[in-house]
Amino acid sequence: MKKIGAAVLLLAPVVALALPEHFTVAATYLAPAKPKANAAVAVTFVAVDPDVHINQEPSPRLKLDPAQTVLIDRQAPPSRKGESGGEAKYLDLSLPVTFPVALNPKAPRGEQPVSGSVTYFYCSKREGWCRKGTAEVEFTVAVP
Repeated sequence: MKKIGAAVLLLAPVVALALPEHFTVAATYLAPAKPKANAAVAVTFVAVDPDVHINQEPSPRLKLDPAQTVLIDRQAPPSRKGESGGEAKYLDLSLPVTFPVALNPKAPRGEQPVSGSVTYFYCSKREGWCRKGTAEVEFTVAVP
């Protein structure tokens, strides 16, 4: 009986680490609509806790893995705005957040894996706290 209890106790922390605490984050590549137009990476956030919201400012940022050679980051530099002093504004999570990118002309043709990370700030009004979140993302790019 003690062996079964110990096994359950050992597995409990692993299960807790595997579940997202506040959001699940996924990314997909959006090919350009027109030739020579920029493409985008669309990041979707799904709230696990409906009371926790992602801030509009500072806005989420995508950082592509420097080892990948498929996409070129086209994001504007982060804004250096100070605190607005007003009420916090939150992202509409029913819409993805898009980050402009371009295909690297030297990228190999075919299906190419790309990875990166998304950094965002989120708050709980009910509990009165804010945190910085980071999520690793992976997606595939079809290079023509």
